[in-house]
Amino acid sequence: MSSPSLRIAIIGGGPAGLTLGLLLQKRSIPFTIFELRQRPTEEELAKTAGSLDLHEGSGLAAIKECDIFDEFMALTGVCTEAQKVADKHGNIVYSDEGELSNRPEISRHDIIKLLLAHISASTIKWGHKLISAKSSTASGYTEIELDFGENGKEVFDLAIGADGAWSRVRPLLTDMQPWYAGIQNITLSIRQVTTRHPLLAEFIGHGTMIALADKHGVFSQRSVQDSARIYIFISTEDEKFASTNGLNRKTAAQAKDYLLGDSSIFSQWGANIRELVAAACDDESADNPGDNINIKPLYTLPGGHTWEHQTGATLVGDAAHLMNPPAGEGVNIAMLDSLLLSQTIAKAHQIAGQDITLLRDALDSAIKAFEADMAVRAKEVADKTKQVSKSMFGRDDGAAALVEFFKSFRPRTE
Repeated sequence: MSSPSLRIAIIGGGPAGLTLGLLLQKRSIPFTIFELRQRPTEEELAKTAGSLDLHEGSGLAAIKECDIFDEFMALTGVCTEAQKVADKHGNIVYSDEGELSNRPEISRHDIIKLLLAHISASTIKWGHKLISAKSSTASGYTEIELDFGENGKEVFDLAIGADGAWSRVRPLLTDMQPWYAGIQNITLSIRQVTTRHPLLAEFIGHGTMIALADKHGVFSQRSVQDSARIYIFISTEDEKFASTNGLNRKTAAQAKDYLLGDSSIFSQWGANIRELVAAACDDESADNPGDNINIKPLYTLPGGHTWEHQTGATLVGDAAHLMNPPAGEGVNIAMLDSLLLSQTIAKAHQIAGQDITLLRDALDSAIKAFEADMAVRAKEVADKTKQVSKSMFGRDDGAAALVEFFKSFRPRTE
């Protein structure tokens, strides 16, 4: 006789949702993942993408539990763990080779491809955008109706929101919405940076480079195909900064004058930083002619935000605790959420045996405890993220502040 099971929906096919799905699959617990995008093609997954550094005790722990650690490590190293910090004038004021960390970097596309390779294709429904979620007890127990618009409605016993900042599952639990974090982010790429821009390649190094000043930042991460992913962070109280300044109607090449022209945000920064931004703007437009520049406001949820537990729904990752990306914690705590939630669901199944009613009760109680634990963990990480973000973007001398932060992890010498 097969064990009883509940209908479980995972909304969102990013690292958190896919990790959770794979971990449930390994425990033979049925689930369905719904992702609003179409399944990515091999060509799309081969394109440049940002890197994710996975940490011991969180992201790496989830990878190991998925039993894909060796395959994961084989995909790391394109962006090394080396770090550089530059001041406003482009002077390198700190560098290391990653010897102080065990945080291997992997392309976001590569980790998605890796997880997809191990999840049964029949468990994922692509092109399903969740319109709304509604809870009902008409059947005598709690069910969650998910409305996917033209793809119809489906009913589940448990809906797990792994659907990011603007989660459609979150309203089942709380009316809290993300608020603007005071930072705008521009994302660009430089292809074949070593051969086409050797001096810039030497400047940014083979890992991560962070230039900070005036509460702004220019970040670089090495990526696949000898590329560099460039992130420009602009501090501003104007949430609609892109439209206010017309940047959302400009190509990256057209936006270059706004970023680098006389009296512009970066006009007084060092020549090597300005050359990096200029090359990124030009290359982005050359590769994507006619496309507007990729600029977005960053949002966050208040640290320590919690909700009253509701039967039939829960959240993981950014849907539960949205944090600013520069600190690099988001994907790690999200994957840890997925690891712990998978263990929570598995334990409830073990307790219930063949009793479906007992399974409902055990799972509800276990998820309530999971949420309480997640709230504590998330607040600790959110406080740390806020500290790092404040160091980088809360002071005009962000580079000096970040150097002090990095040096605090170095062992003291007698």
